Amino acid sequence: MATEQWQDVGAVEELCSKPLQQIMVGRTKLALIFRDGQFSAISGVCNHVGGPLGEGRLDGEYVVCPWHQWKFHCRTGLGEPGYEEDAVPRHDVKVENGRVLVNPTPASPRTRKSHEPHALARPVERGAGPPRVVGISTPAMDAANPRYSTSDALLEYAMDHAARIRGADTQLIRLNDLKFRHCEGYYSKSSRACTWPCSITQMDPGDQLDRVYEAIVHWADVILIATPIRWGGASSLYYKMIERMNCIQNQITIANKVLMHNKVAAFIITGGQDNVQAVAGQMLGFFSELGCHLPPFPYIAHSRGWSAEDMERNVRYVAESQELRDGAADLVSRAIDVAKVLLAADPVEARTTRGGRKAHRLDVPAPGGPASEIK
Repeated sequence: MATEQWQDVGAVEELCSKPLQQIMVGRTKLALIFRDGQFSAISGVCNHVGGPLGEGRLDGEYVVCPWHQWKFHCRTGLGEPGYEEDAVPRHDVKVENGRVLVNPTPASPRTRKSHEPHALARPVERGAGPPRVVGISTPAMDAANPRYSTSDALLEYAMDHAARIRGADTQLIRLNDLKFRHCEGYYSKSSRACTWPCSITQMDPGDQLDRVYEAIVHWADVILIATPIRWGGASSLYYKMIERMNCIQNQITIANKVLMHNKVAAFIITGGQDNVQAVAGQMLGFFSELGCHLPPFPYIAHSRGWSAEDMERNVRYVAESQELRDGAADLVSRAIDVAKVLLAADPVEARTTRGGRKAHRLDVPAPGGPASEIK
């Protein structure tokens, strides 16, 4: 039974103007609800990752968390049907002399339904075995009527070389084959609202970007990305993927948690018009922010320049160019060589420096001795 220590939180006339609002009772954050002429109050802290329920919205009788849409009954605090065990505390409310009084002592406990952790949430562990190369194809096209893609052609050649000549384990992911949602800006709501695993991936079992997360965080040693140039930038699917991968980078910023250790990134960039260095710069910058290492000369590129609008000649040139294919093979070989050095090192759990730029410590075997740290 709640101890009766009522606290005045405001005038009825003022508080009834909003169906849902956040209030503070001492140090306790509450969601105050006014519905069907009656006040009620539940904890303002969501069971999921602490979202502010009082800043959410009402959906019928349920308060919807503004961060990840978890729902709690506005009178009882119980979770939505099927998730009643996920309950937030409710607080007694009464009205006296035109004032709203709330008891800060919970009238019911906070309870949590047992949820199996998402598969991506497991520790990142790398066992023995040959280098692993994931190729990520980013061109967007009509799957029913596919066209020749110059960046895809070079990626496929590089992946074949990695498997057949270098003995690597390989997998190819075509973003065009995946159904995945755009980033919905959870970080814009609050830094803590952007979670790992990705909030969307946790909420939507049909979202297929989990295959990319699984490959680049848990599986691959080398990440080889191929993109065409589209209006001076990488492909739209590349940016759609990159925005969703912010959840990986945000873990470094928010929690000082580096998910990607000792991984190598390299890039294949092709386009009919010239903006190679700008496209490469964005890609290099982003994957460096994730903690990836770069091989010497970390990208290959091809472009015939601004005035070359005869795309059929561009396609024919790439299709017939042994030099470009050799360049793709050498690129993946350089990446594998760096990955082998990193795989031979003793892994460490290193935290990043908070001030200024973020950077890994790199373990490399010292000649004749244990691994040495290079900062």
